[in-house]
Amino acid sequence: MEGGSGHYNPRTVEEVFKDFRGRRAGMIKALTTDVEKFYQQCDPEKENLCLYGLPNESWEVNLPAEEVPPELPEPALGINFARDGMQEKDWLSLVAVHSDAWLLAVAFYFGARFGFDKNDRKKLFNMMNDLPTIFEVVTGAAKKQAREKSSNTNNSGSKSKSSVKGQPRPSESQTKVLKAAPPRDEEESGDEEEEEDEHGDTLCGACGENYASDEFWICCDVCEKWFHGKCVKITPARAEHIKQYKCPNCSNKRARA
Repeated sequence: MEGGSGHYNPRTVEEVFKDFRGRRAGMIKALTTDVEKFYQQCDPEKENLCLYGLPNESWEVNLPAEEVPPELPEPALGINFARDGMQEKDWLSLVAVHSDAWLLAVAFYFGARFGFDKNDRKKLFNMMNDLPTIFEVVTGAAKKQAREKSSNTNNSGSKSKSSVKGQPRPSESQTKVLKAAPPRDEEESGDEEEEEDEHGDTLCGACGENYASDEFWICCDVCEKWFHGKCVKITPARAEHIKQYKCPNCSNKRARA
């Protein structure tokens, strides 16, 4: 599917936001959990390449669309040429910035094409702005902001909670794995609410979404980032047999070294 456009044309604010989230999730995967695969596909010896996020939460590195003007706005062209000319983290951050700009361009292209009025455009922007940018996820800024927010909340509250600079820390019994808690009696509900508060601002290192108490999470023992189990393809059963978990990004860095 050249150009990453396909034949999907969302027409409502909710549909455009769903399209935005899908493309965003795909690009985040390319720059985090699938970074080794993405790095290899961006060969500087190839022609001008672009990173496309697709509505189904996947991604592709491809040539730009041939028609002018294209069906959709085009991402930054030639990202592969800069790959070997700078530090990898700086290159990924640069691609992330341009990816954020492209996502906004695509969303508001749909808005203009299907006649969104001022209120619809404002609603759409607010929905998108509630999510961390790809740049914030890739650089860790989203996680830092969550820690600061959590720290400020803890400092202003009447009850102090055990955290280091606002970073939620699980108990030893959790052994780097966060699971959905089983139903508790009424007298235990206070402890459960406190635990949810501590983890509420934790963001997944892959998709950038917030922690939810009904989801399975796992923490990387190397970079100490938390991930949805589904984002890194780890199930609760499999996690029980992992002594030291390394996320895909840390595993790939070690393999390249």
